[in-house]
Amino acid sequence: MKIALIGPTYPFRGGISHYTTLLYRELKKRHEVRLFSFKRQYPSILYPGKQDKDFSRAAICEPGAQPALDSINPITWITTAYRVRRFSPELTLLPWWVSFWTPQYFVVCSLLKLLSKSKIAFLCHNVHSHEGGMIDRLCTRIALRPADGFLVHTIENERRLARMFPTKPTLRAHHPTYDMFRTRNLSRTDARAELGVSGNVMLFFGFVRPYKGLRYLLEAMPLILKEIDATLMVVGEFWNNEDEMRALAESLGIEDHVRFDARYVPNEAVEAYFAASDLVVLPYVTATGSGIVQTAYAMGRPVLATRVGGLLDVVDHGRTGYLVEKQNPRAICDAAVDFFNNNRAAQMAEHVCAMPEKFSWRNMVTSIEKLVERARS
Repeated sequence: MKIALIGPTYPFRGGISHYTTLLYRELKKRHEVRLFSFKRQYPSILYPGKQDKDFSRAAICEPGAQPALDSINPITWITTAYRVRRFSPELTLLPWWVSFWTPQYFVVCSLLKLLSKSKIAFLCHNVHSHEGGMIDRLCTRIALRPADGFLVHTIENERRLARMFPTKPTLRAHHPTYDMFRTRNLSRTDARAELGVSGNVMLFFGFVRPYKGLRYLLEAMPLILKEIDATLMVVGEFWNNEDEMRALAESLGIEDHVRFDARYVPNEAVEAYFAASDLVVLPYVTATGSGIVQTAYAMGRPVLATRVGGLLDVVDHGRTGYLVEKQNPRAICDAAVDFFNNNRAAQMAEHVCAMPEKFSWRNMVTSIEKLVERARS
């Protein structure tokens, strides 16, 4: 099958770019694929991080990507559609994660509907933005309208699309594991020596945004420290509220037990943080899918997550980690204390390592093939 994939890849950074690259790599094993990537992802004035380019020495990239789409140049939206048309794909696949891409994707997909016979599918990492409102929902409906079908990773997104587009097929498949960061096979001992940590270690990793609930994890730390000694590593670039979170840690008297590494971590440094930790914590207030869970699983690490969104679909409570109520520091504390006091790490890691096929990229490609068959019928 000929597949046109439109989405970000290197030199852009972040989970969507990594995902698109790895999907492109896997799709090429079974299909003829062209990746029409971005010339510009976001204008700097709109991007909340320090930059959207990947400065990692160990770049996650795949040869063959064709830079095509500039987010603020409408001419490239039209030329991208014509470039896809010349390729004559049976399927055009686009990632969807934020309503910023409404005008760009709507133009590309509408032209393809007029000019080609390609089926159009959106791979919805989020249906609605995490912090979006009514306008975001309207934009989403407009952008996704040309689609012939959808792929999602969570039951929540599947239900949202069923309400928006009840006649269009939607397939749900597990978010594949991010194993690309495991390049050095670092032992726990070596990783801890590299980072200078010891004892009971928890990890909060990734872009820090309000919906990720770091506040509640920090508020849980005094409760945890009454029961056990522990270190929390907060690792990731803050999009806002960094001073507020540092001040909160200080006001709670936990600053000696919390290590802030407030930066975007290059690919080659990711492994050490997961290898050094015992438990990866996701105290999210809302969630769809999570590449952090899949990175933790790839490193053999259990997770402590909240009962929200797509986290319910991938965390097996009591086996691969814990699911607790959101915005509840006491619940976070109880799970963390149980994990360390009852030596759950080895048993949970065994369950985590038993799931590679469930979260494989091969399964994701199979789901895409099934969606095309449904869209054709």
